[in-house]
Amino acid sequence: MKRVIKLSMGLVLASSILLAEGSKEVKPTISEESLGLRKTTLYSEDKTKGDATQYNDAAAGTSKKIERAFQDAPPMIPHSVEGMLPITIKNNMCKGCHMPDVAPAMKATPIPASHFTDFRPMTEIAKDGKIMKNGKAVDNTSSDKLELVTTKKKKELVGARFNCSQCHTPQSKGEAPKNNFTPEFTTKDGAVKSSWTGTSLTEGLDTLAD
Repeated sequence: MKRVIKLSMGLVLASSILLAEGSKEVKPTISEESLGLRKTTLYSEDKTKGDATQYNDAAAGTSKKIERAFQDAPPMIPHSVEGMLPITIKNNMCKGCHMPDVAPAMKATPIPASHFTDFRPMTEIAKDGKIMKNGKAVDNTSSDKLELVTTKKKKELVGARFNCSQCHTPQSKGEAPKNNFTPEFTTKDGAVKSSWTGTSLTEGLDTLAD
């Protein structure tokens, strides 16, 4: 009798497992060829070739501006940069068209106020070896309250901003991965203009050392 009961319980358990397995949703298999841009398997390196890079050859001032990917995203370069690189702190051809005082006449995107604002405190090492920030000795160079932040305005690009191609890059033509991201701009002209001006540069700062 005990053997019959055990056998019956075993059959019930097995049936439950089979039903549970059968009720699981079958997930579709993703092929290696569908991942990324290569469209070949990881085992076909000899057949894998990347798309050729084809930068826009339009001269500056003749190309169409590229909308920003999101609010205040660094705008991409829509024109040819031939002869403009490398950019150095003493030789920056971008300023010839994008400085705020000439940009409107050149129909170019003006460099925003943030690039003329030095947020970095004056830093030096005192004779006793202590780190000085804006004349104040500090033990820790970071701060939650940002009391070491400065908002000094300059007429020229600040040192951290001279290399335009750190953030702004030309775009290659050709097929790109599908992008389902839809930006929500905080300003009506956010797709083509920076909002980093005036008080927006200092919002959220508890202490300013001017």
